[in-house]
Amino acid sequence: MKPDLSAPVVLPIKNRRIWRDLARILSTIFNPFLTALALFVMLAHAVSHGTLAFWRLLFLSTCFTSIGPMLYIFRLYAIDRISDLDMSVRHEREAIFSAFAVFYSLGTLVLYLAHAPRVMFAAMLGYTLSTILVQFITRFWKISTHALGITAPLVALAVLYGRQPLPFFVLIPMVCWARVYLRAHTVLQVLAGAALGAGTTILFFRLFHIHALVPGA
Repeated sequence: MKPDLSAPVVLPIKNRRIWRDLARILSTIFNPFLTALALFVMLAHAVSHGTLAFWRLLFLSTCFTSIGPMLYIFRLYAIDRISDLDMSVRHEREAIFSAFAVFYSLGTLVLYLAHAPRVMFAAMLGYTLSTILVQFITRFWKISTHALGITAPLVALAVLYGRQPLPFFVLIPMVCWARVYLRAHTVLQVLAGAALGAGTTILFFRLFHIHALVPGA
């Protein structure tokens, strides 16, 4: 008896949808704005003495790394200045990252004037330098900010807490896979983004002599 070749092949299509949905979920949850928000929540909690100080430091940092840039992107999308919230079109990204560089530079200045703890100032400088470099690189190449955005906070937490955050490093290849699977980036672009995030974080943490917050970590 010959197989019915006219029958639809459902399973492979469903499997592809599952992987695509998983990649989209990872890309959304570990958006660079949200990972920066998570990092500064943890940093503000670690260095604050009291609730008021926590909220003050959190607002001063996330206003320029998460809240402001996200609102800016939403507005551009609402008025059709960008094609999608992922900024998939490379020529659209250059002008946007120029604005991001202004946001992060202002954040660095504000934290300096507010005499913020060194660890928060160093983290903000790392984001600022990364954004400036991404803006320049974007003129020629579409480097992955998702890979940068997940790597930088995890490297910062590893410096501060030693081995404790290491299990979460599995998120780096997961996010990189998601961006490649969605064809948003190539393997080289996600590797470059991860390297840039790690490099700028380590650079400023060393310059400001940021050490582990947990003894013996």
